[in-house]
Amino acid sequence: MNPFPLLKLLDASRFRSGTELAAELGISRASVSLALGAAAEQGAAIQTVKGRGYRLERAIDWLDEATVAQALGGAACYFDLQVHTEIDSTNSALLKAAQHGAPSGLVYAAERQTQGRGRRGRRWQGELGDALMFSLLWRFNLGVADLSGLSLAVGLAVARALEGLGVADARLKWPNDIVTLQGDKLGGILIELSGESEGPSAVVIGIGLNLRLSEAVRASLDQPAQSLTLLGYSGGRNRLLAAVLAELARTLPAFEAQGFAPLVDEWERRHLMQGGPARLLQTNGEVIDGVALGVAPDGALRFACAGGERRVHAGEVSLRRVA
Repeated sequence: MNPFPLLKLLDASRFRSGTELAAELGISRASVSLALGAAAEQGAAIQTVKGRGYRLERAIDWLDEATVAQALGGAACYFDLQVHTEIDSTNSALLKAAQHGAPSGLVYAAERQTQGRGRRGRRWQGELGDALMFSLLWRFNLGVADLSGLSLAVGLAVARALEGLGVADARLKWPNDIVTLQGDKLGGILIELSGESEGPSAVVIGIGLNLRLSEAVRASLDQPAQSLTLLGYSGGRNRLLAAVLAELARTLPAFEAQGFAPLVDEWERRHLMQGGPARLLQTNGEVIDGVALGVAPDGALRFACAGGERRVHAGEVSLRRVA
């Protein structure tokens, strides 16, 4: 059975017996044991004590549509938030919804993704309650070519939202990472789009942010990572989701009207590698050292190297910091 109804009956303050839980949901005690055992294998931190029952090792701030709408206030009219307890990938599911005519502003947020995806095919996953994972469908009256720089604009919106929540040390790393001052990853952005050359276009914006990182998850990652709680954020996921959505509601219409060019200066002020030594890793294996000069109005990276200044686009390379 789906373990989430059971998990939502648990908290960290007291134990609840299997008999009590079974009676509340109208299932057998064996079903309770099996479901909570499966949930623990999937990353739920559950304490089990014989004769006392079950409780969460720490409280989970469950995503809640009404709570997010209340926090959004007037900006709630831009969005239709749908919370999924489990989904393969919020981006994949929302792309399918877009193909069937789903409206702009539809948001899928997930407690757990079984096939979460990041840039260049990387998997995005986190322990239950430790990450915010959501995707937003936004429709533009622009052609696909006019959307260059969108991922940078979205990153800027996320950084603004974090700053408003008291996370002053969040920085951007071209093209779509949210990082700390030390370069550890806080989150990332995945943009997937479809449309005609002259427009309109449908864009799915996937965002993942680390609220907490257990040592087990940290050890499994292929790059240094950090969590928002260790940077001073003490709020929950609902507050964080509302803050990011509210900033996107301001940023995306402005981007549609004016493009990325008006955002270049602010983006560069928040860029971790701005003006510093950096390394380009190209898809063909070539490595180029140089200096990250900044970004062009279309979002391309301006990179100075032995051959002069180059402009490179997100699909071509990865950017690394050089000590």
